[in-house]
Amino acid sequence: MKHILLAVIGLLPVYAQDAVSIRVDAGARLGPLRPVWSFFGYDEPNYTYMKDGKKLLTELASLSPVVVHVRAHNMLTSGDGVAALKWGSTNAYTEDAAGNPKYDWTIVDRIVDTYVERKMKPVIEVGFMPEALSVKPQPYRHNWDPSQPYRNIYTGWAYPPRDYKKWSDLVFAWVGHSVQRYGREEVASWYWEVWNEPNIAYWQGTPEEYHKLYDYTADAIKRALPAIRVGGPTSTGPGGDQAAKFLRDFLEHVVRGKNHATAKTGSPIDYITFHAKGRPKVVDGHVQMGSEFQMRDVNKGFEIVASFPELKKTPIIIGESDPEGCAACSVRFNPQNAYRNGTMYSSYTAATFARKYELAAKHGINFEGAVTWAFEFEDQPYFDGFRDLATNGIDKPVLNVFRMYGLMHGERVKAETSGALSTDQMVASGVKDKPDINAMATRGERTLSAMVWNYHDDDTAAAPAKIALTMAGIPAGVTRALVRHYRIDENHSNAYTVWKAMGSPQKPGAEQYAALEAAGRLHMLSSPAWVMTKSGTVELGFALSRQGVSLVQVSW
Repeated sequence: MKHILLAVIGLLPVYAQDAVSIRVDAGARLGPLRPVWSFFGYDEPNYTYMKDGKKLLTELASLSPVVVHVRAHNMLTSGDGVAALKWGSTNAYTEDAAGNPKYDWTIVDRIVDTYVERKMKPVIEVGFMPEALSVKPQPYRHNWDPSQPYRNIYTGWAYPPRDYKKWSDLVFAWVGHSVQRYGREEVASWYWEVWNEPNIAYWQGTPEEYHKLYDYTADAIKRALPAIRVGGPTSTGPGGDQAAKFLRDFLEHVVRGKNHATAKTGSPIDYITFHAKGRPKVVDGHVQMGSEFQMRDVNKGFEIVASFPELKKTPIIIGESDPEGCAACSVRFNPQNAYRNGTMYSSYTAATFARKYELAAKHGINFEGAVTWAFEFEDQPYFDGFRDLATNGIDKPVLNVFRMYGLMHGERVKAETSGALSTDQMVASGVKDKPDINAMATRGERTLSAMVWNYHDDDTAAAPAKIALTMAGIPAGVTRALVRHYRIDENHSNAYTVWKAMGSPQKPGAEQYAALEAAGRLHMLSSPAWVMTKSGTVELGFALSRQGVSLVQVSW
């Protein structure tokens, strides 16, 4: 009878020799679960208050009880507020004919209001350069699309200010306006950071000029509200030598350098942020992810911060943490991005986030968060291969990984598995040989949860893995427990396969749209069911397809 019940809920004991054994021990505690996953970001800030943008933000805010943080580019860029790919504008700063500054916070407020109304916390990116302040303002507005070279986006907004005093006054005024509108306590709870990726073409100045920009910006922020957390340098890929040097030189500057704004030693730094990206490519006709490149960035960035005794305990936010570097590049022009619509993106996310926790523990640093640079692209074709969480209001499988995280709480506990790759292996070479069949687990007051994934860098077919899952450490005296099993795979929590089965409609009818909305939500593999415990242990078995993710929760 017990086996029949387990089969009904999709959990049948698996004792075969070829099964992957996973053991979760509620008694082996690893410390509180830090919700490092609760950060999201995007290039196009004007999507924030549009129809599908507001819908997705509402969903992100409701992922879990923890606070969700949101970061966006182009918060000071000049323009009319009309959204476009890799573009946005607020027109916050202009000058009159005599060169006197004029501030207009209308669009900035509309963006931030949308976050605050949902009790989200902005990560305020102080950038980019207003047209009236740029040392090289023309050309300013780009009209990039995915068919063009990426370098075409870098126009007048990417240059240093012609007047650092006016730039400082702008930042001071922005903080002051925010305090007046939202209150000191609210604004102090946000993160504020200086620019984006100043070690590449996003900054058309020298590293020293970025240090100067940082000093003036941080000084203005702290003068306006000392309690604000300010950070930088938001640089890219410290896994590479030049990027590693940029990060190291910046940290040396904020610790021991001469401050350009105050002439004192050092500059305020309340958190440190850098970016980590993978490199997918097409191999033998299929997508092969480059997870090792992202893991190397994370590993090296943590290592560099840890090498500064003064900064080792300073919070770190990986300001963009993704499989590659261009969210707005679609599959039509970049076939390596074909991972984005289906379950490869979701399983990659599960496997790599777990390694960020492990690398943070290895280096003994203070890991605060990792920004998933994916949002939505308003009024674009359905499932067009952008790196987004939803398409036309339809959730993609990857969003359900974050819903799974939202169901996990309490303390992290040990999960041992016979099918896992080591973190060192992922840093060295990714997941190119055998799959990474692994788990991350948490313990709540009356709940034990295990997220289990079957990930491989190569998007090729493979037989499902047999999983033998042991959930141990359930309190003595508990004789039965309720099992819930959530699943992301080809047939669960996956609107993409449903959309393809419909014939890939670009204008779905009302019934089709409702069906896609329902398919995009997080689903259970089967109905919850009670199982018997034995000596504080529940043993469960199930099959998990390649690129599948399960969340198994045992509660009592």
